[in-house]
Amino acid sequence: MKLPVIRGVIDRRILVNYRVNPEVLVRIVPKPFRPQVVGGYAIAGICLIRMKHIRPRWLPEYFGIGSENAAHRVAVEWDEQGITRRGVYIPRRDSSSCWNAVAGGRLFPGVHHHSRFSINETVDRFSIEVSNADGTHVAVEARIACEFPAGSIFRSLPQAAHFFRCGSIGYSATRRPGVFEKLELRTSNWDMVPLAISRAESSFFADQSIFHAGSVAFDCAVLMRNIAHEWHDLGTKSTAMPAPCC
Repeated sequence: MKLPVIRGVIDRRILVNYRVNPEVLVRIVPKPFRPQVVGGYAIAGICLIRMKHIRPRWLPEYFGIGSENAAHRVAVEWDEQGITRRGVYIPRRDSSSCWNAVAGGRLFPGVHHHSRFSINETVDRFSIEVSNADGTHVAVEARIACEFPAGSIFRSLPQAAHFFRCGSIGYSATRRPGVFEKLELRTSNWDMVPLAISRAESSFFADQSIFHAGSVAFDCAVLMRNIAHEWHDLGTKSTAMPAPCC
């Protein structure tokens, strides 16, 4: 069953980005996808997003719901009808919403794990922790910065913004091996500001059975706010299974 177009507002979206040895990600990204490389590095990260007024496009805003959500994501590309496409592969989604956990991967794309979110934020400072009984843990502390970090593989904030905007199509892992659900994010605007990070932890990126020492490092972080958006269900895609991670 195809999901109707979903409309809402991205109240807050933080992207915490890592530069990764591409050879490491080749082992966990399923074919035909391959890691997208910038300046010799692949890009992976965590998306921490609070959504509001989420509902089918034909319903008034009043009926919308909201939730805190987190996604681990990898920037990928693939060939389709002779054209190289770009997007993200999402191996893990977490949500504060029981509804998302029950319906995700059934009534709408993407399996969601029901996790605990601890949020403490002001206008310019953010502290977010995500935890799950299966051991998954994310912790981010950040503040709005005046400048984009000079050490990033992106030369500027506009270059980073363009890169992430091109990754609007996401493929999520499902309960069916080798099958991935395709969802496209469409937005009315795409404004970002840089963040300075004082703490960034992820049990996924800390897993040394996947990411050996020196293969992953923090690169940059950005913030988006008050973004009107729609999610478009583009169906499923069957792929080859990823290679073992060991």
